[in-house]
Amino acid sequence: MKILVTAGPTREPIDPVRFISNYSTGYMGYSLARCAKRRGHDVRLVSGPVELTPPRGIKVVHVETAAGMLHEVKKNLPWCDCLIMAAAVSDYRPERYSTGKIKKDKNKVLLRLVRNPDILMSARSAFRDKAIVGFCLETGDLVKNAIRKLRSKGLDIVVANKVDERHSPFGKGKTEVTIIDRNGRLDKIKNAAKEEISKILLDKIEGYGIL
Repeated sequence: MKILVTAGPTREPIDPVRFISNYSTGYMGYSLARCAKRRGHDVRLVSGPVELTPPRGIKVVHVETAAGMLHEVKKNLPWCDCLIMAAAVSDYRPERYSTGKIKKDKNKVLLRLVRNPDILMSARSAFRDKAIVGFCLETGDLVKNAIRKLRSKGLDIVVANKVDERHSPFGKGKTEVTIIDRNGRLDKIKNAAKEEISKILLDKIEGYGIL
């Protein structure tokens, strides 16, 4: 199968030295790409800025912003059978970019933000025949919010992560996720390494016949 994976955060520049981003490290997406490659799939990886070694034998495209990631996803969607959107794309970007460094000569600086494009919605709208897997990160009502995202964006599978004082999905440590498919099947995976989660998710993608 031809699988397109996105990974890592995006960065939205404020000025030449500052940006908006998030805590994503890219471990989940890179793990998925490696696991899919080992199973014999043809894999392409679109990666935000991370401190990870590119997986061997996989075409990797590096991007910075949400707009850059959207461009590469749209470019590669006609090629792929399945999109696994594991990247943590910044929802907002500064309305204006300052070409010069913003000086701290004021007590307050007002930063106005605007919405970034929704890559999952764009992908589903453009390609109804592709299998699309999304991820969501929630601080509350995990399953409810995950199902809402699954339905509103027309996903085949959503992988829900919870972040609170006891759980952190960031980095290479063990975590827990809830995987929900379009038929309403729900699987909770606790205290698992991202390599194990990758295997389980790919099992579900292949076994449910969405590819």
